[in-house]
Amino acid sequence: MSVLTSPRGKAEVVHCRRTESQDIYYIKKLIRKFTQKLFGRLNVIYLLEKANLAITLCNDKEEIMAHAILLDYPNWNVARPEAWPSAFKELDSSIPCTPLNTLFLHLFVAVDEYSVGCCKEIIRTVFKAVPELHFIFLVVPSYMSLGSTLITVFNPVGSMPCLTYNEDFTVYICHRHRHYPQLYIRRARMEDHDDLMPIFMLHDTVLKDTYGEYFLAELIEAQDEENHAVVCEVEGVAVGFMSVCSRVNLPLLHECFDLGPFHGFCVPHPDDVLEPPKEPGIADAELRTDSQVSQRIAEEPLGPVSPEAMGSAQEKVMEEAEVLSAVHSENVSEIQDLDKLSLLSLTGEQEHGVSRWSSASIQLPKEPSHFRPVYRGAPSVFCIQLFCIDEKYEARSLDFMNFVFSLFPDKNFCIISVPQLTPEFVLIQNFMKVIPFNDCTLQHDLYVFHRAGLFKSINIRLANSADTPGVEQLVSSLMLSRSILEDLAQYNEARRDPDGTPLRAFVAEVAEQVVGIAVIRNETDIEYIRSHYNIEDFIYFSHHQRDEHGRLHHLAMNPAFRHYTKFFLKEILRLDSKTCLYYPVYPQPRDGKLQSPYAHSLTSALHYLVPVRPRRQIVYPLEKLGINAPSKAVSKDALGYALNHTNRKLTLEPKITVNARIVVVGASSVGISFLETLVFCSHLKFNNLTLISTHGLPGKKLLGNEQRKFLASDHCFNDKDYALMSLCSWVNVVVGRMTGIDRAAKHVVVSKDKAVPYDHLILCTGQQYQVPCPTGADISQHPTNREVPDSSKIRYSGQIPCNLFMLNDEEDCVKALTWIRSNSIVTEGNVIVYGNTIDTYTTVETLLSLGVRGSCIYLVCTPPKSMVPCINNHAVESAVEEALQAAGVTTFRDAILAQWNQGLHPDPIHCASFTTPTKPFQLQCAMFFSFCEKNVDYETFKALNDACLVYDGRLVIDTNFHTNDIAIRAAGPLTKFSNRYYANDWTHSNFSSKEVGFQLAATMLNLFDPTLEPVIEPPADLDRLIPMYKGAKIQGGILPGSYHYLHITKPAITTPLEVQKAQSDFGSEIVTGCAKSGTYFRIHINKYEMVEDITCLSHEPFPVSNYIRLFGQHEQALNDLCARYNSDRITDLYSYFTEPWCMALLHDRFIDLRKELRQVLASEQEEGRPSIEQLARQIEEEEISLKEPRKYLRKVFQETIYRPLVEKSILDYLHYNRYHLPMYAWPGII
Repeated sequence: MSVLTSPRGKAEVVHCRRTESQDIYYIKKLIRKFTQKLFGRLNVIYLLEKANLAITLCNDKEEIMAHAILLDYPNWNVARPEAWPSAFKELDSSIPCTPLNTLFLHLFVAVDEYSVGCCKEIIRTVFKAVPELHFIFLVVPSYMSLGSTLITVFNPVGSMPCLTYNEDFTVYICHRHRHYPQLYIRRARMEDHDDLMPIFMLHDTVLKDTYGEYFLAELIEAQDEENHAVVCEVEGVAVGFMSVCSRVNLPLLHECFDLGPFHGFCVPHPDDVLEPPKEPGIADAELRTDSQVSQRIAEEPLGPVSPEAMGSAQEKVMEEAEVLSAVHSENVSEIQDLDKLSLLSLTGEQEHGVSRWSSASIQLPKEPSHFRPVYRGAPSVFCIQLFCIDEKYEARSLDFMNFVFSLFPDKNFCIISVPQLTPEFVLIQNFMKVIPFNDCTLQHDLYVFHRAGLFKSINIRLANSADTPGVEQLVSSLMLSRSILEDLAQYNEARRDPDGTPLRAFVAEVAEQVVGIAVIRNETDIEYIRSHYNIEDFIYFSHHQRDEHGRLHHLAMNPAFRHYTKFFLKEILRLDSKTCLYYPVYPQPRDGKLQSPYAHSLTSALHYLVPVRPRRQIVYPLEKLGINAPSKAVSKDALGYALNHTNRKLTLEPKITVNARIVVVGASSVGISFLETLVFCSHLKFNNLTLISTHGLPGKKLLGNEQRKFLASDHCFNDKDYALMSLCSWVNVVVGRMTGIDRAAKHVVVSKDKAVPYDHLILCTGQQYQVPCPTGADISQHPTNREVPDSSKIRYSGQIPCNLFMLNDEEDCVKALTWIRSNSIVTEGNVIVYGNTIDTYTTVETLLSLGVRGSCIYLVCTPPKSMVPCINNHAVESAVEEALQAAGVTTFRDAILAQWNQGLHPDPIHCASFTTPTKPFQLQCAMFFSFCEKNVDYETFKALNDACLVYDGRLVIDTNFHTNDIAIRAAGPLTKFSNRYYANDWTHSNFSSKEVGFQLAATMLNLFDPTLEPVIEPPADLDRLIPMYKGAKIQGGILPGSYHYLHITKPAITTPLEVQKAQSDFGSEIVTGCAKSGTYFRIHINKYEMVEDITCLSHEPFPVSNYIRLFGQHEQALNDLCARYNSDRITDLYSYFTEPWCMALLHDRFIDLRKELRQVLASEQEEGRPSIEQLARQIEEEEISLKEPRKYLRKVFQETIYRPLVEKSILDYLHYNRYHLPMYAWPGII
């Protein structure tokens, strides 16, 4: 906040922020004729799309006072964007301007009364926001003066001719030192104590409380050769302090962190032990280093890599250090040695090799011992013990580093450790985070800065053949280094791909040494990207030319210069005249190879890109649409990938780093939805997301589509969704089972012996099918169900039979399928399917489809736990029962498991005995599937109970997902609401798991995202209400008879369908087809004429995602559905919803159109006349008495401005989304 005073004495409190799209209207109002003469005729929207930095100045009423746009090339055509540095060097060689330290002002507007103050405030903000910036240039026609505002900050440099026509332009410059200068750094003196103490006390009093009031004076006084204290000074006043020390506990760091990339922070020594000793009897192939093995795997086709060998964690980051040749720095007088730090990403089977280099992976349950190198050289590191700076000058924190490195001329590394929950401040944003070992117990993060990082002479240019040796050295230890070198050779030879696509290779160079390599191609699949990803969250697509889109294929950067990665990307865009870059991450193929053939190399720039959400696609009836179908570029079924993106606007946009350790237990739909929401927060960077799961991340495609019918689906996520998210790029995965929680130490115990620390623990393990516990009843005594004890709540503690299967996830289904095939179950042996859930039916259908004879399958249904059957529709249930009979499947009702093998040794199961309400029976079996009622896994329950978390049948939570531990949240079927809400009938099981996960993430984001509005506590009388989510609850699968089944309904306490129909406010239902013929389609319309329930049963597959979009729509939006049905014009709903009119409703942005139309009808468009919404409210509240209110509202709508406004919105919607909706016509198309 600053205060501006006008010449008339008026004051305004102002602040600067990044420009937003809604500012454009007000910016245009500030443009004067003088502005157009100075900067030219500008399209503000277009300019904002291409701007590297756009700043808006607002007052305390959020009124726009001023605005400035800056780009990295001149604002008039005095030099080509890629060639301006040489042109400006010729203009004045005394100004050391480079692309790194220079921007150009392309537009400045301000309120006249405060223009001078606004200009200075914006300039100061720009220099503060971009620490590397030293010069801002402004180019104007020579015949123009700058005016009274800009002349106060800009000075003339010279003149340059225009490239396109005969006219000269004057060049002006604005220097940093006049607005936000570099800090003067010197040794600390005792008299600095009084200046510095208020700064320390503003942040924390712990140091004063611990070491006394004069701790700072004692630290300054204790300086010697190993300890130094320095300050930064502004106008004679110390505004920042840093204490550095060369005594570092290296043994502790060697034990806790992987220091291999930095040679252990030691000088290389001949006696260093860098590799584990070779053991006799081991094959030479096994003696290779990790990097050699990785390189071989990346470059040679191998068979599947076992999860035990590779680990199922999503990445294992290996780094090697080599000594780079001496590099001369303009900032350091002597030649310094620069360690070459290369990055290598090694991932487990089924996962992609592009991932966070800074993440630590944990391999469980079987983890190989870690070799620790031994370094015998002298230490080459010093540490920052204490650092503090006034917030006003924090952006210049890096100014300390030149001075402190000069105090230790023999040291190459500077390190700092900070508590893990400390927000990432400006200084360490230029440091590199060191990877901890898996067993590290330190509660601190370690950051390192190499002396070479001080170099400012970095130069980005197009590669040439002479760069090949330098690139080879840079990428020698990287996976797919051969691919990088092949692309570099292709560029040097032909400048394009064999298919003719333009190819570019860029190198980052410091003192004539290659420290970075990037390869990009022109993006040729632009239509697919626009139609399948929400790229328009970041750009206005129409303002970018086709050849301005590029695809990033490789980017490798020496970590010593990692903080220049964004600059590297910015220069690639400028030099190649690109505005957008895309980086796809492809899913790992089923063959288990380390890299997909479609994948590119590891990019160390992933954290500087933003993940782009995929868009939900319409399933088009292509044959029915014919020539009106979307183009093949839009409708093609391409291999899905996760898309990452950057553009010119994002090159100077900072991300907020979140180092809090967020641990999610359980890869359920709730957990995946939670992680998805966090990952796609583009302005946040979560460094420590961890998933603990028995089988790692889902979506491995272990089974083909035809074999995935064992279990019913909730349609929250499928394999393609997982591929489009690529959570393995952002989330650490711990493969194992939670066996304990240490709340005091704040860590989760995994597989009984591994500790995973957390700051925030998220429990969403859900419920699973458990091993059924036989009642033990002797059927020779002919007992009935009434006479046997209830064993449903008893935990089975005996030996688990090898042929007993409880299917809870894809891995369990794979084991069952393997057993079926390896034990000849298809040709011989009976199969018992025991339970009373929809999964019993889908499993029976799977067995039939695998070739198991129906006469060998016994469906044993347990007594129902409620009055609501698993298929709450008599027509569907009857069709399934008839299909079971036709297949020869024998069905038993209300049966309870009594014994296995007549009470003898149960492994394996040869026969099973059951009791019923009448007489018992016994069945022979070779395989037993159990789908008894789901419950919380015993190990999970024991972990929760031992941690003293309140458990009452389920884990107890409040409405904000909190357990009785503020650091532990939980969601999903694992949980129940506290009894104080008096809502025991409602749990998260009643709602969509995907929506529950999203809401859980939303509550967490309030802790980390400063852009969100603060949460307002609910009134006292409302804090006892549970949240009611509105997303549809979905269930689907393939039932016996090869029926494709889908049921979509609103969240509710389940009641039998017949009971619902008997309610007076039930509404109506629309039914076409017959269940037994496989053409059944039922829609329930509630009393508000909204679609509330959908049931489909069909022999043919149908577009499930399309039908999900119908939920919650008004029947009139469905082309007057009720009126057409009542007039017998609809005979087949399947065909009805494939008609062209329906496509717009199925579009993912239709909900945005609805909101826009609602806003139009709710706003007063004509002065003095109420809006349509206000009229409707007045009629509802009987303030206006009308006989036919609908007719009156329709007349008002037709005769006022509302109709043309609504029509315009609809036509704009169709026109803007025409690539998805070409089947619609609009004015001018004919």
